[in-house]
Amino acid sequence: MEITQEHLKADLMQSNEEFRQLVAQHAEYKKRVLELEEKSHPTTEEMIEEARLKKLKLQLKDQITEMLNRYHAEHQAV
Repeated sequence: MEITQEHLKADLMQSNEEFRQLVAQHAEYKKRVLELEEKSHPTTEEMIEEARLKKLKLQLKDQITEMLNRYHAEHQAV
C-alpha cells in the first residue's frame, strides 16, 4: 500500500509539534505575501518585505518537505 503525501502530512500534523509549527508559519507567510502582492502600488519597504517573506516561506517549505520525506522513509521501512 502506497502512502500518499496527504496521509503523511495528516499523520505528522497530528503527531509532531515541530511540523505543525512549520506548517502554521508557512501559512502565515503565504497569507502576508498574498496581501502584499495585491497592493497596486507597494512601497519599497513592502517590496523588500515581500521578497524576504518569499525566501522564508521557501525555506519552510524545504523543511516541511524534508520532514515528510524522512517520515515516509521511516514508515516505509516498517
